[in-house]
Amino acid sequence: MKARVTVTLVMIATLVTGCVSGREFVSVEEKFSKGQAATDFHLVEKGETLFSIAWRYGIDFRELASANSISSPYTIYPGQKIDIRNISKKSVVAHTETVEKPSKPAPKKESVPKPVAKTSQIAPVPVAEAAETDWKWPANGRLIGYFSTKKPVNKGIDITGSLGESVLAAAAGTVVYAGEGLRGYGNLVIVKHNETYLSAYAHASRILVREQEVVKAGQKIAEIGSTGTDKVKLHFEIRRNGKPVDPLRYLPPRPG
Repeated sequence: MKARVTVTLVMIATLVTGCVSGREFVSVEEKFSKGQAATDFHLVEKGETLFSIAWRYGIDFRELASANSISSPYTIYPGQKIDIRNISKKSVVAHTETVEKPSKPAPKKESVPKPVAKTSQIAPVPVAEAAETDWKWPANGRLIGYFSTKKPVNKGIDITGSLGESVLAAAAGTVVYAGEGLRGYGNLVIVKHNETYLSAYAHASRILVREQEVVKAGQKIAEIGSTGTDKVKLHFEIRRNGKPVDPLRYLPPRPG
C-alpha cells in the first residue's frame, strides 16, 4: 500500500515539473505584463485612419501624428505600429481649458501699442478655423441622451429618429473616417472641420459619403440606424483638440 502511494506521489511531482519546464504554466505577472506591453502600440487594421485611431484613444490627431512622424495627409497602412505611449496623459494635461461656444466670436482685445515683435510671435487664427462657427443640428429628433463625464459616461448626445432618416453634417469639413471599425459606434462618420474641431455621427444604417470627401454644413452624410447599439438613434459627438466636449454648448437653441 505504501509503495503505491509513493509511486503516485512521484508521478504527480513529475507531471508538475514537466508542465513548468515546458512553459505550459504562465504566471499572472507574466500574462499581464505582456498585455501591458501591447498597449504601448496600436496595430493598424484595414479601414482605420489616423483620425479613427486618435478618436479611439481620445487624443489629438496632431499629437498622434507627431509622435509617429506622420505628416499630412496622415497616410497609414494595415500592419503599421502606431506608438501611443504616454500620449493620452499628455493630452489630458494639455487640454484642460474651459470650452467656449464657438458660435459667439471671442471679444477682441485692445491693441497694445508696442512692442510689435511680441505680437508677431503669436500665430494668426487660420481662416478655416475662424470661419467654422456655424454649427447646425445633425438630426431633427428628440434628445434622449446627454453629455456626461460621470457614470454612465456619455461622450456626446443621443437623438431619436426613424430608421433611414437623414443625418446631416453639423458644419462644413472633410470626411476623415467612414466605416465600422470602432467598437460601440457601429457605422460611423468622422468629419474634420479644422485643426481644432472634429465631429462624429454613429450608429448609421447607411453611410453616404467617402473619406476625403468635402461636405457642406447641413449636407446629408448618412441615415439614422441602430448599428452597434440596441436602439434606432443618432449618437453625435464634438471633439476639441481630441477631447470630447458637450455638443449642446456648440449647437444653436432649437425652436420651441
